[in-house]
Amino acid sequence: MTVLIIMGLVMKCFYRLSLLLISFLIISCSDSLKEKGSAEYIASVKKWHNTRLENLKKENGWLNLIGLYWLKEGENKFGSDKSNDFIFPENSEKFMGSFFLKDSVIILTVNQGVNIKAKNSVVEKMEMQYDLQGNPTILEYKSLRWFIIKRGEKYGVRLRDLNAELVKSFSGIETFPINEDWKIEAQFEKYNPPKEIQIPNILGTIEKELSPGAIIFTKDSKEFKLGVTDAGDSYFVIFADLTNGVDTYGAGRFLSVEKPDSSGKIYIDFNKAYNPPCAFTKYATCPLPPKQNHLKLEVTAGEKNFEGGAH
Repeated sequence: MTVLIIMGLVMKCFYRLSLLLISFLIISCSDSLKEKGSAEYIASVKKWHNTRLENLKKENGWLNLIGLYWLKEGENKFGSDKSNDFIFPENSEKFMGSFFLKDSVIILTVNQGVNIKAKNSVVEKMEMQYDLQGNPTILEYKSLRWFIIKRGEKYGVRLRDLNAELVKSFSGIETFPINEDWKIEAQFEKYNPPKEIQIPNILGTIEKELSPGAIIFTKDSKEFKLGVTDAGDSYFVIFADLTNGVDTYGAGRFLSVEKPDSSGKIYIDFNKAYNPPCAFTKYATCPLPPKQNHLKLEVTAGEKNFEGGAH
């Protein structure tokens, strides 16, 4: 009887200790998920993120891509019939027309009776402008939109569906808790003259771009450097870090950094780190982080991996 009483007391103590441990873990996890920073700053990051989500759902966003077809020299037929070079969705015409590629010039011809439009005008035959020319020709058929892109020496047809399933099901992107500690005052190291850097892409090729300089920042008493490209009013950064492939997209993230203010200060805000288009669709052609932008640092800020996207 005495042994049973002792065992009962031991079990009771163990149960209470277990409850205390669980409570401690819940409180600790809860504390780790708390946002940190001024109310004004947190609100500004949330506003930025909400705007980004809305932009992803727009006609020129990344959620509605449903196809990418690379042109070969000569004729490239398209339509829903499986005998075409480019097979469009079933709700389109079986044989819609052809793209003719010759000496970097792309001519579209539309089959008789197919109602394809460009700028609200029905098209029969026209020369196509591609994206790098600044004003690509956008073709329309029902909810479909398509245009020409150029990557290296290759030309492709990028196809959108404004009624794509991902647009309808999209409910947002998980992020790390906003933490103002990840908005870091940095220094800008200007390159004079600008340096040529090599930026690989998802297609396996390398693009050469000019870099005006690098952002140097300190985190956890260690110094880090990120090379940038010029994006007009801001600098563009493609970086990799130790969260990639675990909490964040495996091929790195993007970041826009405002240029130095009138006092010469520059801030890098990792709470605004965002996923490249390839995190959402396999039909994007994303640049990858250059070798010098691989950080030996866990950047626990900004967007996490998008679970409903391409992997």
